[in-house]
Parts: sequence; C-alpha cells; structure tokens
Amino acid sequence: MLFLGAMRRNIIDFVIIVVLLAVFQSCANIVPPSGGKKDTTPPKLLSVYPADSQLNTKVSEIELKFDEFIVLNEPAKQIQISPVIPFPVTALVYGKKVRLQIPDTLIKDSTTYRISFGEAIKDLHEGNAFKNYNYIFSTGEFFDTLLLNGFVIDAATGLPASGTTILLYDAVDNDSAVVKKKPHYVTTVGGGGTFILPGLPRKRYRIYALKDENENLVYDGENELIGFIDSIVVPIDSPGEPIELRIFKEIAPLDTAKVDSTLVIPTRKNKRKDVDDREELLYSVRVDTSNIEKRSFDINESVKITYNHPIDTYDIGKIFLSYDSAEIDVESELTVQRDTVDNVLLIGTNWKMDAVYTLRVLKDFATDTSGTTSLPSKYRFRTKSDDDYGILNIHIPSKFYDNKYILQVTIKKDTVYQQSITDTLIKLTKLEPGAYSMRIIVDENENGKWDTGDLFSKVQPELVIPYNQSMELKAGWENLVDFVEPVTEKKSRGQSPNRGDSRGRK
Repeated sequence: MLFLGAMRRNIIDFVIIVVLLAVFQSCANIVPPSGGKKDTTPPKLLSVYPADSQLNTKVSEIELKFDEFIVLNEPAKQIQISPVIPFPVTALVYGKKVRLQIPDTLIKDSTTYRISFGEAIKDLHEGNAFKNYNYIFSTGEFFDTLLLNGFVIDAATGLPASGTTILLYDAVDNDSAVVKKKPHYVTTVGGGGTFILPGLPRKRYRIYALKDENENLVYDGENELIGFIDSIVVPIDSPGEPIELRIFKEIAPLDTAKVDSTLVIPTRKNKRKDVDDREELLYSVRVDTSNIEKRSFDINESVKITYNHPIDTYDIGKIFLSYDSAEIDVESELTVQRDTVDNVLLIGTNWKMDAVYTLRVLKDFATDTSGTTSLPSKYRFRTKSDDDYGILNIHIPSKFYDNKYILQVTIKKDTVYQQSITDTLIKLTKLEPGAYSMRIIVDENENGKWDTGDLFSKVQPELVIPYNQSMELKAGWENLVDFVEPVTEKKSRGQSPNRGDSRGRK
C-alpha cells in the first residue's frame, strides 16, 4: 500500500510538472522578443590610409576603415574626383573597409585633388549613410584653396534647382567644349540650389550648370537643362558675390526629315480597304455618367472624344448637346475642334452650372482614313456648381503694372491663367480646389509668353519671378494673396526676408 501511495504521488507530481511546462511554453510564445531600438547612427570612420591632406603625393589607393560592416551605394554616381580624370575611380568593399583605386598615371603634377564620397557608403543593415566626407591630396608643394560660390535656379519657374551639377572649363576652351568633353572641375548643387566649388587654383574659367540626366558630365541637349553666364570667372579666397546660373531647356530646331506624320491633317486615301478588312473605329468620351446627381464635369473644360486611330472627317450636324431646363431639353450652341496630334475632338459650349447635359452623337458622325464610320451613342452628365470652385484674388505690386510683365498661375503642370498685368488686383474665379503656384514672367519681347534661352547664341531665358509659397484653395472659399518677390541669395545680403500674405474666407 505504501508503494502504491508513493507511485500515485509521483504520477501526480509528474502531471503537475508537465502542465506547468506547457503553460510556461505557451506564455513564452505569446509575445515575441523585441528587436530593440532601431539603429540610426551612420558608420564611424576609424582610420584612413594614406592619411588625408598630404602634399607632394600621388595617391593611387585609399583605404577607409569603419566600425561596422558597410555597403556601397551607386559609387560611380556618388564618388566624384575633382579635377575630373578621364576614367572613373574603382571602389570595392571588404567587410568594414572601402578601398578606392585611382589610376595614378592620370594624376597631374602640381595639382590639388578633392575626392567627395557623397552618400556612397552606408551601413549594411539599416542603410545609414556616411555623408559629406572629402579626401584631399596635392601633387605639389601647397594646396589650392580658392573657390567659387553661387546658386542655380530653374529658369522656367524661378525656383531653386537642386540635383544639378556645376561644370568648370578652362577659359581657353571654346563654347562647344560643354558638348564634347568632360569638365575640369565639378560639384553637386545642394538642396537649396546653392553651391561652393572649393580647392581651385587661380585660373580663368567658364562655368555652366547642367541637369545631367544620363550622368556623363556632358551636355547632350535634347532632354537636359543647361545654364551659363557669358563671362569668365576667377576663383577667390572666400565666398563672394554669388554667381547666378539659370538652367533652361533649349528648343530644338525642327528637322523636316523627321516630322511626325500625326502633325499633318490626314486625308482620305484613294485606295480603300475591303469592308471585311477594316479596323473598327472606336472612341471614348471623357465624362462621368455613373451618377447623374454627381456634379463631376468641370465647366472650364471641353468634352473630349478620343479615337483609336486618326479620323478623316466629322459631321458637326450629327453631334447634339442639350441641357435639362425645367424638365425640358434645350439645345446648346456647340463648337467642335479637332486636335490632330492627340487624335481627339473637343466639344465645347457656354456651360451652365449644376445642369444635366446630354451629348448625342449619331451614326456616321466621324469617318476614319479607311472609310470606316463611327457608331452612335449618348452620354448624360452633370456640371459642377459655384460651390465646387474657389476664388483667388491677387494683389500685384504697382511696379509690375506693365504689358511686359505676365502673371502665370498654375496647378500641378497645368496653366490656368496667363495674361499681361493690366491691373494691380486680379480676380480668378471658377478654380478647382488644390495647391496653386504663381509667377511673373518678364516678357522682354512682349510676345505674350516665356521664351527659353540659346546656349551657343548666348541668349539667356526670360526672367521669371516666383511666388515661392503654395496657395491652397478650397471649394467655396475666396483667397486673397499679396504677391511678394522672394529673397534671393543676392538680395539676402544685408536684407531681412519678406513674406507674402495669404488670407482665405468662406
């Protein structure tokens, strides 16, 4: 009996232990262990070999050692050596080390070299960048310490142009050097559009700013922006009067051998396809017909009919536009325009607010170049009301009250207003809600638009004065804005900044 009692107690103890282990195991699985605080510290540089800032030295290899494992981020783009050498340096990673190899046969005598690493070096796990490190050495007996400073703006908007590159050529190079070869010195423009190009000798240079899309340090023209000044610059020993460079996109001359056929209004072909071989003429109408109670159509726009291929003719007598007035359909006088570039018809009228419109297109209202005709269709939609739009009142300084000044107002990439300034108070109505920008164009030739520049003709783009604050417009609101010129780097010397005034009311 004693033996059975002991056995029973052992079994009970064993069961209790198993249950407790199961409970502890389940509890341990409820909350996963914390990963700890995220690492936001960039790699720390422990040593550099050979040491930075050496004279009378041709450096062919540089080794940087860090306190953690690292990776390289776009080294060909981020690592710059100035003066520029014909071939890029080679960067390799070995655990916690970066090794930079420089073809020393390309290094010139009596020259100061500066290697900028940008954000090429990052830690392995979190991607924290080791920033703003420069390595300097000189092959002569002293360091070149002169500099050039300035700022770059986008000529079309008047706003700072970050992400551009400053190019420096010898003054003896002709104007075509910027399209034929790499510059002698380069630097990247900072976030505010400003730049400093240090470590320069006392020589004469030509200076350019380039939006270098393919990153080859050469101006390729078609999709790139260029800026220049028509004078020689000489470095000085401390920051001085900033150099202003305005980048612009040139207008390429029209190559008549490459004219797009869509620019020519198509004519009917003499030889027509058989009926069975004709491609169906399809079209779409950009209106919202999903809910007739929804005020969706912008009365500042035209109804756009887009085709799947070019049309040859259209019959305005087979296009009808009416609106509902007291449950009676009233026909509207309409206009029809054809855009041969985008292959669309634009239907316009003097739109009424908050009205239900019906667009009817009859059979054969359009015919394509093969003789195929369109099918009929009908669309019902409602226009927006006054409460769906905002009003913008703009006070313009009296000094801009002149035909040679143009006020331009935009939302995103669309221009909603562009007119010569004929009053000091301009009121814009029926504006879609959103963030608007505005600027004043100094229209020197008074042709009613902004004109870009020409590099080889030494023509600068027309000046644009931006209003550098966003104007947020709400539906049903009326805003009052005072146009105030921005403080540029030149104006800021000895001046306090001015700020525009923007007020809104319901």
